[in-house]
Amino acid sequence: MTIEQFQKENGIIAKSREIREIIEVIMQVAPTDISVLIFGESGVGKEVFARAIHNSSHRSSRQLVSVNCGAIPEGILESELFGHKKGSFTGAVDSRKGYFELADKGTLFLDEIAEMPLVTQVKLLRAIELQEFMVLGAETVTKVDVRFIAATNKDLQEQVEKKKFRQDLYFRLKAVTLNIPPLRKRKIDIDVLVDHFMKKICQENNIRIPRMTSEVMDVLLDYPWPGNVRELKNTIESAVTLNRDIFLSKELIMSLLRIQEPAEEKQRNLPMALGKNPQDAQNEFIYRALFELKKDILEIKAILQGYSPKVFVNEEKVLTSGLSVKDAEKNAIIAALTKARGNKRKASRLLDISERTLYRKIKEYEIYDW
Repeated sequence: MTIEQFQKENGIIAKSREIREIIEVIMQVAPTDISVLIFGESGVGKEVFARAIHNSSHRSSRQLVSVNCGAIPEGILESELFGHKKGSFTGAVDSRKGYFELADKGTLFLDEIAEMPLVTQVKLLRAIELQEFMVLGAETVTKVDVRFIAATNKDLQEQVEKKKFRQDLYFRLKAVTLNIPPLRKRKIDIDVLVDHFMKKICQENNIRIPRMTSEVMDVLLDYPWPGNVRELKNTIESAVTLNRDIFLSKELIMSLLRIQEPAEEKQRNLPMALGKNPQDAQNEFIYRALFELKKDILEIKAILQGYSPKVFVNEEKVLTSGLSVKDAEKNAIIAALTKARGNKRKASRLLDISERTLYRKIKEYEIYDW
């Protein structure tokens, strides 16, 4: 199975090198029963990768039981995990199976495991190692066959040092660790995610798919996305639902993200300065317009020529090499990425173009190895 087929089957929407490398690891470990620890900020989609591991394992015909350890009160977490017998505590009017027993022959996904109390961590470690546990109020142990996947948005090694997480449990869980990078560090994935979310929300609600302008995409690429993919999904869904035009409104996106128009843009839209006579104001307006036009022309020239003196020492060789403008531009981007060792911010500086222009060109020329 190819990486692309794996992504399609498991609903992983991405084209960045970082995610492709993670998928390669998943394809290797999924057929085994080894424990996997998934680390990533809130909203990066840790459960999507956990489900991909389960669906690609020999347990895929059984249940994937997901438990958010941070959402269950400490007093009842043990009962939720291991179950209880009728009358084992006040309020236990019936016997109930826990998540461990429900996941038998399948996979148990423990999300936000760093929030689990230390007392429960001791019992969890025993259950993982021996594949058995004691139901609350029972007199005998219950044996299960469960594969464990854990996830957290906290540094567990740091939690161990702070005595908030057991070291032995940490070592037991981190047999294989997947680090999911935040969306701001893989902005090349934004356009495919936006396209996916737009199509999905429109199909589900019978809404016409709005067109995406470069201005709107620039806003999305420049935004840091502290809420990661979850925030992007919610933003696109809200924007598509509220949009009333053929094109997705830049102003609507900015209002949803609470972004204000840059001061320099406001200055360009309001060129007439107060406190100056009409002649001086007109001269200032003309000077500013010429200055901005010169900057735009220089940037366009750099992009069209497809090279930068910082990357190519002999510019005459580039211009007389017989390459088309597009081939020269693509080669310049590859050369800059190579010199910057894949660091897109450094590459954009080498090319003398903005980072968002670089991302757009990478997409245009399908330079996905970076």
